[in-house]
Order: sequence, then C-alpha cells, then structure tokens
Amino acid sequence: MFRHVVLFTWSDDATPARQHALAGELRKLPDLIETIRAYRVGPDLGVNPGNCDFAVVADFDNADGYLVYRDHPAHRAVVEQYVNPIVARRNAVQYEI
Repeated sequence: MFRHVVLFTWSDDATPARQHALAGELRKLPDLIETIRAYRVGPDLGVNPGNCDFAVVADFDNADGYLVYRDHPAHRAVVEQYVNPIVARRNAVQYEI
C-alpha cells in the first residue's frame, strides 16, 4: 500500500466558508477516482499550537494509483479552484504502509 499525506496552512483569504467548501470538494474525490482505497480529510483540532490547519490522508494500492489521483482532472480542478486560493503553505509526504 501507498500513503499520501498533505498538510495545509491557510492564508488570510481562508474564510470558514472557503475552508468548508474545500473539505466538501475533497470528500467527493473517492467517488470520482477509482484508485483511491481510503481517504480522510479534516481540520486540525487545535490541541497543539503551531500545527498545520488541515490534513489529507489518502491510500492507494501503489505509486501508480497515486499518480492517477494526482493527475486526475477532478483532483486538479479541486486544487486549482479550492486549494490554491486559500493555502499559504503545503507540505506533503508519500510512503509505503
């Protein structure tokens, strides 16, 4: 299995409504991209100061499945329309599980 983890830090333009819209659009992707095996998204709970604001954790059978997701038009549209306008910083890692 292959795991992809992304952490976002919001920009000043990230209103609660825009954050909620982004989460909703991301949650649609498992129904649109067949290579996704598990998909979880959510905001930081604020337990520790200095954390990122939002996380995406996605599992795939292998790196090829991840690449299908990464390059899928539905995912690219979410990134362009919902992520890029409100994210100040993005960190990501992929690893085997």
